[in-house]
Amino acid sequence: MRSRRILVAPINWGLGHATRCIPLIKKLEEKGFTPIIASDGAALELLKKEFPHLKAFELPSYNITYTSRGSLLKWKLLLDSPHILKNIKKEKRATRILVEKLNLHGIISDSRFGVRYKHLPNVFITHQLNVLSGNTTFLSSRLHHRYIRKYDECWVPDAPSKPNLSGFLGHPKAQQEAVKYMGIISRFEKKDLPQIYEYMVLLSGPEPQRSLLEEILLRELKQSNKKILFVRGVVSDNQPPMAAPNMVVKNYLFGKELEHALNSSKVVIARSGYTTLMDLAKLEKQAFFIPTPGQFEQKYLAERMKKLGFAPSCEQEDFDLEKLEKAKNYSGLNDPGFICDYSGLFSLFQSK
Repeated sequence: MRSRRILVAPINWGLGHATRCIPLIKKLEEKGFTPIIASDGAALELLKKEFPHLKAFELPSYNITYTSRGSLLKWKLLLDSPHILKNIKKEKRATRILVEKLNLHGIISDSRFGVRYKHLPNVFITHQLNVLSGNTTFLSSRLHHRYIRKYDECWVPDAPSKPNLSGFLGHPKAQQEAVKYMGIISRFEKKDLPQIYEYMVLLSGPEPQRSLLEEILLRELKQSNKKILFVRGVVSDNQPPMAAPNMVVKNYLFGKELEHALNSSKVVIARSGYTTLMDLAKLEKQAFFIPTPGQFEQKYLAERMKKLGFAPSCEQEDFDLEKLEKAKNYSGLNDPGFICDYSGLFSLFQSK
């Protein structure tokens, strides 16, 4: 009997959505399913490198870019909404073609609103059941729920109760029936390795904010005498620029190489994106967070980690080398400990 084919389609918004799909794809394979990958841009390239043996297809691109001024991001996304809605329609057409071409048995969409097909079981993955957008949070959350209700189930990568990682984002006051919690998902395992680097920079996220933070960090970290690994988060085979004698610069790291680097580093400097938080919680790492300007979600998560005593943070424009000293006064992140029953979770794809 041929295994059931499940489409896994993360949005190309930084690399976090793609990287958190890596352990999910591995779990599908462990349970006897055949995952099929669909995305676009750097997210698709990353998954193709991680799973060269799996079929991979390109979906229409949202082409979401940030503003150089974070305060304008919300309004830019509002102006981009006609393009985003048009892309959702393109996604639906592309998904229908893949369903018919590949005879799929189920769909898992990580934040792609158009990747669904009414005659199949459809899953939507998000950690944002509440979507923070300042004074429009109620409206953005309600709009998000409208799309989520089009799916059979919504899977949230977090623990269902306290302690948890996402806080208010993944735990609305009114519980929803179709929501299932997956626990912390990460492609990494904690390993007891000798410390090689004092600091490891793990950059990610859309442009131009990724490049703006890279410039700030390079300028400040060049003044340090500590050993530093600087991962730029650029999926490119071009030679990365030389920075300083104490610094090793890489465009990207994948799989076991990245896992080894993280386990060999004392403090990780990164955006406070949710996938990054999950990875660092799994590895029980000390961290310093710099939320992306204009991203209410990342600011909330960075402030939450600070309040819980896990990790310090600061705004991008306020970063300097001295602030990293604060990390030693925080406990580091940890896994809430909820264990997901993946056989039960995947049973949706056996029932239709």
